[in-house]
Amino acid sequence: MASSDSDSQLKIVHGDAGYILEDVPHFTDYILNLPMYPNPLRSNPAYSVVKQYFVHMDDTVPQKVVVHKDGPRGVHFRRAGPRQKVYFRSDDVHACIVTCGGLCPGLNTVIREIVCGLSYMYGVNKVLGIDGGYRGFYSKNTITLTPKVVNDIHKRGGTILGTSRGGHDTSKIVDSIQDRGINQVYIIGGDGTQRGATVIYEEVRRRGLKVAIAGIPKTIDNDIPVIDKSFGFDTAVEEAQRAINAAHVEAESIENGIGVVKLMGRYSGFIAMYATLASRDVDCCLIPESPFYLEGKGGLFEFIEKRLKENGHMVIVIAEGAGQDLLTESMQDMDQKDASGNKLLQDVGLWISHKIKDHFARKDKIAINLKYIDPTYMIRAIPSNASDNVYCTLLAQSAVHGAMAGYTGFTSGLVNGRHTYIPFNRIIERQNKVVITDRMWARLLSSTNQPSFLSPKDLDEAKKAEQPPSQLLEGSSCNDIGEAEKKENTFSQLLEGDNFKDQQQSENHADNGIETIN
Repeated sequence: MASSDSDSQLKIVHGDAGYILEDVPHFTDYILNLPMYPNPLRSNPAYSVVKQYFVHMDDTVPQKVVVHKDGPRGVHFRRAGPRQKVYFRSDDVHACIVTCGGLCPGLNTVIREIVCGLSYMYGVNKVLGIDGGYRGFYSKNTITLTPKVVNDIHKRGGTILGTSRGGHDTSKIVDSIQDRGINQVYIIGGDGTQRGATVIYEEVRRRGLKVAIAGIPKTIDNDIPVIDKSFGFDTAVEEAQRAINAAHVEAESIENGIGVVKLMGRYSGFIAMYATLASRDVDCCLIPESPFYLEGKGGLFEFIEKRLKENGHMVIVIAEGAGQDLLTESMQDMDQKDASGNKLLQDVGLWISHKIKDHFARKDKIAINLKYIDPTYMIRAIPSNASDNVYCTLLAQSAVHGAMAGYTGFTSGLVNGRHTYIPFNRIIERQNKVVITDRMWARLLSSTNQPSFLSPKDLDEAKKAEQPPSQLLEGSSCNDIGEAEKKENTFSQLLEGDNFKDQQQSENHADNGIETIN
């Protein structure tokens, strides 16, 4: 049944002191008597100097690092990395890579490192690129990928495989995977893409296929939950500085100059927030999570007038999803969506620029000069910077290690600075958003010295809606831990069973077993 397929991802392992492991699926959960093989890394020169190059079976990473001395240890995720035993012979692996959704710096780097990781670490020489997103599985040709083909693609923006939105036909996709003999699928995309990966995994499992489905989270907006950040985010923040600097130069060079910069952020304002903090030239930052108003006391227009009188110029950064409620009041609400199901937003940067001009045109005392800059597609299309290149490499290699070790239905992600395997259901359950009652937003308000634009009533509602119920568990209180402990653990014993008893024992973890409650 479909419900059981969905529930099969929930592998909850319990330990002492409120320890909870939200584990990822494994082949042994639904395929019995699978053969295992020694990891080729045993004889890999690159790993010969590593003191302990296999991850211990009990290594996990906490979701939250801030704890109370008497509080529960909280939710953990399985640590990423190579295992002592693998479930594929190198010659038997037939992998494929697909990129979906919008462009993002680092896509080509992830593609390159998956191909090179499979080849150089595990001796895999059959890797295909799926052309044009999900629909490429059944409607387009594939691209043969080798280390030579992908050697310098990280220097280019975009994706050599092409991408698209929508086109997800689960039956056709899995039929194509089965017909081509593919047994490892690496899916690079945002929350919508990972939802599609979840359905593919469930269908693969329903058919009993030995096919590893591994996700690499991609969202330039940084709106995927659980993980520390998504690849391409650092590059986007860095590139946004050029647009902000240009707006500042334009505004500063003329009397009552105003520079307006629109940055990416459909539902989450992380790029706008971090770019503002990094710049120090921004006077006002507007994001989707923090409502604002234009007219009246304490409104945006009043603040603009105040800042112009003080400094003679100002810079405004606005995320593309900010103020959409104000736009729908003054424009016809089309309520259209793209192929990925995202609501098509109206251009808030252009709209707010016109509103500011119209407001000051009615005031004879202040004549303004406004310049509007939209660098969105310039930022999306550039190659990733050095920091993101390193991050992409580690994400890709972690995904490869996980697939070779027999894990499936997981996303590779960074949690508290450690690479982990996260169940799909945790990645797609909600969107990561800026919490305007958190310290980070307070730091921004302190940096720009802008008002919050929130009424006391709005602020009280924000605190009630967004106050973290626990410093340990994201989105769950201590009482929820008790409920989680009641969940039935159907598959954890299989993962901890005889197939893994011969794993290498770490000296640092010899006394730290995990108690599994059935």
